[in-house]
Amino acid sequence: MPVIAMNQEMGSQGKFVAEKLAEELGLEIVRHEIIDHVAQKMHLRKSALQRFLEGKAGLLERWGTDEANLALFKSEEILALAAKGNVIIRGWGATHVLRPIPHIPCVRVGAPFATRLKWLMNSLGTDDEDMVAEEIRHSDMAHRANMQHQFGAAWGEPMQYDMTLNTERLSVETCVEMIKELLTRPEFRETPESHAKLANLTLEYHVRAALRASTATADVKIAISADNGKVTLKGITASTKERHDTAEVVGHVPGVKGVDNKLKTMKYAKLFPSSRI
Repeated sequence: MPVIAMNQEMGSQGKFVAEKLAEELGLEIVRHEIIDHVAQKMHLRKSALQRFLEGKAGLLERWGTDEANLALFKSEEILALAAKGNVIIRGWGATHVLRPIPHIPCVRVGAPFATRLKWLMNSLGTDDEDMVAEEIRHSDMAHRANMQHQFGAAWGEPMQYDMTLNTERLSVETCVEMIKELLTRPEFRETPESHAKLANLTLEYHVRAALRASTATADVKIAISADNGKVTLKGITASTKERHDTAEVVGHVPGVKGVDNKLKTMKYAKLFPSSRI
């Protein structure tokens, strides 16, 4: 059940690489669909969140969008999709989120600016070079900002990717064949260990998202690890009630088979009522 994480620069034809790859391997392509669930969990309008991600949000929309929450809920959705398998996940930081999973290749599709400009002008049927160039620059800037602010990662850093494809020199068909070849290599063969790692990380993020979504535990900052359905909690809570509420929320997350609650209660919470770790 192949899973491919991909990002692409505007005008690089990454969309067509993904579409042809999906057609030949029988995979689903996911990109904008993620926004529906993320917007719902963040209690934001889909259009407002889309403008934020594109770098087109107004001051109030930027002020009202918590990027830590955005990164968390995006990660949860990406991991849940990857756990189902048979999917190409385009954008959204998927190449960063799925990087720890050994059997998932992280691919970048790009091209020099001049090549992207020419292709996009032809695609749009326009001779307004300045307008198209500005759109590409704005898109690149928004992608860089999203990756840096939400994940602390550099969007164009080569070591983030297992394969970088330059469509100035490579056709869409060649890109597809190269990705298919990568999938056959032993380094990207799914194993019980790599499958378990994905399952554990997915459950961990389901737990993190559930804690953030609950008003009783939204501010809790603790260490969470999952292993075959068992979730271990470590850290300090501000009160006995918060410790209990945290374990209660975690225990009700689908997929959790047991909770090892190693949380400690802050001894001097009354002196530091707003303290968190």
